[in-house]
This record gives sequence, C-alpha cells and structure tokens, in this order.
Amino acid sequence: MDHIRNFCIIAHIDHGKSTLADRLLEYTKTVDAKNMQNQVLDNMELERERGITIKSHAIQMEYEYNDQTYILNLIDTPGHVDFSYEVSRSIAACEGALLIVDAAQGIQAQTISNLYMAMENDLEIIPVINKIDLPSAMPEEVEDQIVELLGSPRDSIIRSSGKTGEGVFDILNAIVERVPAPKGDPDAPLQCLIFDSVFNPFRGIIAYFKVVNGVIRKGDPVKFIATEKEYDADEVGVLKLDMSPRNEVRTGDVGYIISGIKTSREVRVGDTITHVKNGATEGFAGFEEVKPMVFAGVYPIEAEDFENLRNSLEKLQLNDASLTFQPESSAALGFGFRCGFLGLLHMEIIQERLEREFNMDVITTVPNVSYKVYDRKGNCIEVHNPSGLPDPALIDHIDEPFIRASVITQTTYIGPIMTLCLGKRGILVRQEYITGNRIEIIYDIPLGEIVIDFYDKLKSISKGYASFDYYLYDYRPGKLVKLDILLNGESVDALSTLTHFDNSVSFGRRMCEKLKELIPRQQFDIAIQAAIGSKIIARETIKAVRKDVTAKCYGGDVSRKRKLLEKQKEGKKRMKQIGTVEVPQKAFLAVLKLD
Repeated sequence: MDHIRNFCIIAHIDHGKSTLADRLLEYTKTVDAKNMQNQVLDNMELERERGITIKSHAIQMEYEYNDQTYILNLIDTPGHVDFSYEVSRSIAACEGALLIVDAAQGIQAQTISNLYMAMENDLEIIPVINKIDLPSAMPEEVEDQIVELLGSPRDSIIRSSGKTGEGVFDILNAIVERVPAPKGDPDAPLQCLIFDSVFNPFRGIIAYFKVVNGVIRKGDPVKFIATEKEYDADEVGVLKLDMSPRNEVRTGDVGYIISGIKTSREVRVGDTITHVKNGATEGFAGFEEVKPMVFAGVYPIEAEDFENLRNSLEKLQLNDASLTFQPESSAALGFGFRCGFLGLLHMEIIQERLEREFNMDVITTVPNVSYKVYDRKGNCIEVHNPSGLPDPALIDHIDEPFIRASVITQTTYIGPIMTLCLGKRGILVRQEYITGNRIEIIYDIPLGEIVIDFYDKLKSISKGYASFDYYLYDYRPGKLVKLDILLNGESVDALSTLTHFDNSVSFGRRMCEKLKELIPRQQFDIAIQAAIGSKIIARETIKAVRKDVTAKCYGGDVSRKRKLLEKQKEGKKRMKQIGTVEVPQKAFLAVLKLD
C-alpha cells in the first residue's frame, strides 16, 4: 500500500488536463507508441469532436522512483460546470489532486470551484502551471494568483507544458513525494466504494470501485450493501488502457468488477461492495444525491419506441449518474420522460448520446427549472413542468430557485457583464479584485433566467475572457405567470413556459413571431396566440395557401365571383374546424434561441 498513489486532475475547461494526462501516460510507458493519440483517455467520439472531457477516466500507471516501483492511479476529470458531479465522485476515490492552471488565462471560476471540492475531501493539492510554452504565457502572474489562492510556497508550484513534455517528470516525482498513500486496513472486512459504472452488451454491468478496506479476489461471493443483492465476482482487475484482469485487488487500489449484472437498478454509484460471509455490516455514506438544475421532456418520435427509450436512458444513467428521469405524458407529444439535467450542455450531450449510442430519435421540449408552489392552505408542491401548475385561483405564491453565480473576468468587461446580469434580474452580492486587472463578481440570479442562453452571451460579450460557475443557493418568492401558446385556440402544452410577469409580454410576442416563421402554411388560416390565463397578450396569423377560384370567371356579373369566394370561405371554415397543426421539432428548439 505504501507504493500506491491515487490522484485526479482538476482544472477549468481548456486548461490542458487531457493533454497533460497523455504525457503522463507516455512518460510512464503505460501507452505504447502505436496506441498513442491525442486525448487518449477521451474514448467517446463526442469528446474528441468537441475537444471536451465528458466522463471521468481512470487508468493505472507504473513509475520507477529511487529504485522503487510505484503504482499511480490517475483519474482525468471534466472541466465544465455541467459535469461537476463527475469531478466530485472522482475526488472521493483519491488522496491527491493536480490543480492545473493555464499560464495564459490564469485562475478561472471552475478552478476555484473544483479546488474547494478537493479541499473539503482533504486532498493533497499539487499546483501546476500548464502551457508555459505559449507566447502569451505569464507564469509569474499566475504564480502570484496561485500563492494568493492556496497560500502554498512558490517552490511547490510546478511549471510544465503538456505539448512539449517539459516538467512532466517533476509532476510524477511530486505525486510520489507529496500525495499520501491510501489509508485502510487490508485485514478488515471488505469495503469497496463504487464511483462509476458502465454497460457492456456482452458482459453486463461493469462497476468501477476503490478498495478502502480488505481484499477482493476473483470468484468471491460479494454483496452490494444498498441494494442487498448478492453475486459472484466473475472477474476483478485494474484499469489500464483496457481492463486488465487480476486474481485480487488489494486495499487502496482502484479496480473493476464484472459479475454478470443485467439490470441497471442493481448498481448504484456510491454503493459499497462487501463479502457475503464476514462482510462489513454498513456501507459508506456514499455521495450526496445530485440535484438536477434543468428539466426538459424527452419524447420518442415514434410512440412504439417508448420502452426502447426507457432502456436507453437506464443504460445512460449507469454511465452518467447525474441524469434523472421519470415517465410523463403530454397531449401534444404522447408518452415520454421528464429528465433532469445539470445544465444545458449536459442536456445537449445526453440528447446526442441517445442518438449516437442508442439510435434513438427524440423530441426535447423547452427546458425549465423546478418551482415551489404554495397554495392558500400553506401546502407546498414542487412543479417541474408548467402543465403541472394548479389552478391560478388556488395559488398563494410561487418560489423560484436562485443561484449564487461567480463570474471571474478582466476589469475591461465589468460594464457589459453587469448589464447582462441585471437584465436577467440578478442581484449584486459583492465584487473582489483577485489580482491587478482580474475581478470576481458574485451575483444572485434566478436559475430560470440563466438556463437558456446566459453562458453563450457571457462568453460573447467578454470575448471569451469571463469564466462562470454557480451553485443552487435558495428559493425566493417571484411574480411568475404561466405563458400558454395557442394554435387555433388549442393549447400546445410542450411550448408553455413559466416566466416572470415583467418579461411575459415581450417573450410571448417574440415566441409568436418565431413560430410564424417556422410552422408551414396550411390550407386554412392558423392563429398563433400567447396567453396568460384567459388574457391574450400577443397574436400572429399564418395566412392560408389559397387557390384563385375566380380565375375561370371572365367578365359577367360580380355576384358570380362573390358566390365562388363564399363557397371557398365555407370550405376553409370547415377545414379549420377539423384541421390539426403539426408543430415541427425546429419550433421547440427555436424557443431556446429566441434572441
């Protein structure tokens, strides 16, 4: 155990985590030259395309130091705020963390957020300044920021470059010297903490774990404490580039178990594995339940694909524990699921993974957040969907979720960023100068306002220099109304939203205009209306596609033309009564990009 080191890499997006992980694998000869490629740990096609890490990836390396062989278990983590749950689970399986800061960009919001998460778990932090080979690098200034943030001595900060490989051996030596060996008792009853799992169509569910106490051997009868299910450990091993079977996985090590589990409900992230005989009586506290921030309906395009969609979501949930879902039905879209996501990027990734990995074509409704609705008797219900709102006459008030947002930016962009936050009903809490021209602005903003396009706007007005991080802070009463969209007097529940009263008229008007562009013309007039309760606040009309019925009249009395037009009018009226309007998928997505 003294020769095992478990560590993870934490950083903001694009600070070079995956590139540095490539160099660590190359310099420890874990990956040979023929398998070496950029972002070697990002094995999902989607991750390579977008150049971001979506999943944490565990891998074991061996490193010679002072004539001793050390086993280094590395977990590479995502940097985007939407995948922070992945980071929190990886941190729980480690004793140390490499905190990577880009030499050209300095400390950013997600760096601080991940750092606090690591400190709460008492991890040994090794600060690394990466990308020092860039012409725009400013290592001295970034060093000042790290010293101020961590209070660590200057000589403990390592300068490196993931591209050229400079400083990589210093990092490896620092991991061996500074990261403590895992604590645990090899003779105690077995306790393994599950921190991730993945579905394999041939071998069932594979769970990744860290052995905290005891030893797990191949063929052992084991029990999952939370679900109380018992299995045989058909195969155990450690995670190299591929899975590498072993006869036993010992205390302090990170490994995997295959035991032929078929149903995804039987494996939970945060569960504890122990032996059936003489096993541990209680498991770990596990991880705190993740709270979804954004909710959206996901519906199959073909109604008969409902069960396939359920299976696909269950398999995805294994691999991404922050996804939550429950069945719901909609008048416009039939049966589907109400899914909870950690943010818009998370929602986009899940939608794309459903398409690529499971060949599921789905329609996603307008994303919204959960509100607490209080009736006049003081009872509270949580509403994730505007159609679940009780009758307005019974509602006393609605509480909306507020987030505490931290924006780190250069002083040049303070004005536009404050204007943006105030436009989203933000309340300024405080602002602090981090160093010379970098400032941290703390705002309380309603979550419903940032869900759709806040992050994109922030990046564009700050030319990419602002970084953003947030967490759920509290619920506050808000003047919220339900905005319905009616097509020919019929409400389309998938397009209804809860919005603040002050924004409702302009939002309703923009929505009607957008739908007018997107809904194809029919044989009859289509009235698009936005309504709050029974009051119509905006209207657009899509004109009918008309045939010139008077073309065959040449001369003669005007009453002949009138007769033909009246006849056509009657037909259109009848058509309108029985005609239905198909809302294209583009219309649901367009609401997200109204501006």
